[in-house]
Amino acid sequence: MTTPGTPPSSASSSSTLASRGIQPRFSELGQSCRKLVLNHLADHLTRTFAQVDDTLFQCAEQAENNQVQAMFFDSMREVRRLRPQIERSYHLSISKGIADFLDGKLVASQAADVPAEDLALVDNEAYEEALQVTNMAQRVQTRCTQALFALDKRLALLNNGQPVPAEANPLSPKNIAHALLTALQPSELPLRIKLVLYGLFDKQLMQGLDALYDALNLRLIDAGVLPNLKFSAVRAQQSPAPATDGVADSNQAPAAIDLAANPPADAEHLAAGLDRLLSEYRKQQHAIGLLSGSPSMASFAPQGAKRTYETGELLAALNRLQQASAAELTQHPDRPLHVSDLKTDLHRQLTSHSDAPQQHRVGNHETDVIDLVGMLFDFILDDENLPQPYKVALSHLHTPCLKVALLDRALFSQSHHPARRLINAMAQAGVLYGAQDDSYGLLSKVQWVVRQVVQHFSGDLHLFETLLDEFEEFTRGIKQRVALQERRAVETAKGRDKLLAARHSAAQAIAQALAKRSPPPLIRQFLERTWIDVLVFIQLRHGAASPEWQRACETAEQLAWSGTLLDAAQRDRLQGLRVDMLDELRNGLMLLGGYHQDDIRRLLQDLVACQHAVQAGQPQLASRLSLPPSPSPLGAMLDDEAALLATSRNGRRQPTDQSLVRELEKLEFGTWFDFILGGKRQTLKLSWYSPTTHHYMFVDRNGQRAAVKSVEQLAEEMQQGTARRSRPDRSAPMVDRALHAVYRVLQQLTGRTT
Repeated sequence: MTTPGTPPSSASSSSTLASRGIQPRFSELGQSCRKLVLNHLADHLTRTFAQVDDTLFQCAEQAENNQVQAMFFDSMREVRRLRPQIERSYHLSISKGIADFLDGKLVASQAADVPAEDLALVDNEAYEEALQVTNMAQRVQTRCTQALFALDKRLALLNNGQPVPAEANPLSPKNIAHALLTALQPSELPLRIKLVLYGLFDKQLMQGLDALYDALNLRLIDAGVLPNLKFSAVRAQQSPAPATDGVADSNQAPAAIDLAANPPADAEHLAAGLDRLLSEYRKQQHAIGLLSGSPSMASFAPQGAKRTYETGELLAALNRLQQASAAELTQHPDRPLHVSDLKTDLHRQLTSHSDAPQQHRVGNHETDVIDLVGMLFDFILDDENLPQPYKVALSHLHTPCLKVALLDRALFSQSHHPARRLINAMAQAGVLYGAQDDSYGLLSKVQWVVRQVVQHFSGDLHLFETLLDEFEEFTRGIKQRVALQERRAVETAKGRDKLLAARHSAAQAIAQALAKRSPPPLIRQFLERTWIDVLVFIQLRHGAASPEWQRACETAEQLAWSGTLLDAAQRDRLQGLRVDMLDELRNGLMLLGGYHQDDIRRLLQDLVACQHAVQAGQPQLASRLSLPPSPSPLGAMLDDEAALLATSRNGRRQPTDQSLVRELEKLEFGTWFDFILGGKRQTLKLSWYSPTTHHYMFVDRNGQRAAVKSVEQLAEEMQQGTARRSRPDRSAPMVDRALHAVYRVLQQLTGRTT
């Protein structure tokens, strides 16, 4: 199957087994597998693109401003245009990789990991894109370990017995994911759009690789390729450690980490720094004392104990604790699991099942893991952003997460670890939507997920992934409802603001008509209570520059003028205008829709009678005519906004810090603020700005209108300390925030910082 014209390898002029391609007897099998892979990937890539329009449309609806919304809509068209090119490039990349394998051209792809020090030199967008692809591949690698192990062994047999290097394996998750990165590179799509595409690709294609790898193994087994192969997990080699305690060498951490500096942003560097800080802390005399609220696991060690518990003994003890926790959770779901209690119970379990408890202690490495997980859950229980019922629910994940961490330290070093992502997702949902009335059923869902983990987790991380998918699907519904509620609140506010602006213009027109005139109460009341609403409706329907608006304003002027004492010539003019004036008044009242024909006729008769009384020199008779004491319906509806408008028009307060005002005037929608009211904190989001009243509207976590404030009022509250912008780190995932906080605590305990 060698491609004609391919030059011989420069390494050797003689042909080796690895350069001949697969064995001829497997040629048909290789082509069959190639067809299986390409068909499977083509089908799932089609599914990916089938969801692009809907997903980008949803993103556009939830965009923080018009500019971002336009970007999403433009990108929908651009992705449709680029789709054939992207699909063709992707399939060519995969097809070439498989062909090279079948022909014996094992060339390392460009998907190899980039060293962290080199990534620092890459621009942020390229780094984020590469990280997204790496994370996608790593999740599949972790999830499909057994299937990939078997597939690698069988491909090696096809490859003349030579192992296929991971970076050259065209079927590896890394190369399958990297093919999309390569296909997207020529496009000029914004990073935000690419990340949406990667997310859909991950959900539709990468998560379907389990079935592909199983199908490939089954086809190879049917062809007689290692049908009796057994899976054997190979543990990653650790640095040597003293035999007495099994502690990993803390020098594994990169020497470049400055333990006195801020916590590293990179998850792996952060985990390495935590290892070093814990190692330093363990060497101190007081290291068995309190660690962020609970005692170190080292404090339970018997004096002089030389032997350490095996990991299997620890896991067996945790299994027993997990069973007890499942029963406790069923009976007392509102009772939190405290870190100190778990450590005490773990020590009790270990000693009660040990032949020589006074000679055993927990090893240093395991102690660090137990303490680190404990500090993480201490942080969750102390987090002021998370409502108490959610803290209680999440606290019961402590035991299964401790089992995860003892088996796999990636919980601390990989932000995409499934257990970590599940905790982050539930904590974030609790912070965002954890209302006291639980109208969304979120708390019940979180409690259900926790029960599933506690009752069923036995070491398979796939459980976390399954529950995460289900929970994210549930919270997507909540997010859409909240977004819809917020859009409704904004649209309502815009409508009221438009109505308020129209009413302000109408009030100015009425004031101008009454300027320097003192008509009888009936005419004044009619203009100020009734005709003002007619002007509002006309402006909203036709605009302030329309002939209809001009006629309605002229009618107001004429009516106010008709209620003043006129000379003979003016009375003649009034007589000529009266019929047209009454027609305009009748049409305007009919526009309001709240008047019956008989009511309109009586009201117009009263207005004419009032005019006659004034012109007959009988002001007392005119003054006895008046409207019933009912306010303008629109005026009553807009009382709050009218007060804001009056405050805005009558002069804005001037706080001392004008630079703060200028800074606040540049705020973007979506900015979160904390307001202190009655000693309680309320977190609200800036959702809209009124160009009429110059006030900000804030919504709560459920998208409901919660507060309206002028920029000066907001600045004043910030100066007084009753308002502040929410800290950016509050939006960070819970476990990330917890590990950064633990890092700072350990820096203090080790004297790195004060």
